[in-house]
Amino acid sequence: MAAAQLQAAPSILRRKQVEARTGLKKSTIYDRIKAGTFPAPISLGEKAVGWIESEIDAWLNARIQESRKAV
Repeated sequence: MAAAQLQAAPSILRRKQVEARTGLKKSTIYDRIKAGTFPAPISLGEKAVGWIESEIDAWLNARIQESRKAV
């Protein structure tokens, strides 16, 4: 049962990982967060934030779907 709980735990991505995954730079990420068009990070501590991997994956999949509809 502990193994099942461990697999269900969310994965956290740090900013550099989010940049690499999305192809967006720091300023663009934060501009889009402010505009409400990109997932907001969660606080990991006093000076650390991270993004929930599944939210980034969902955002990427939505971008793919939108681009396929446009063609």
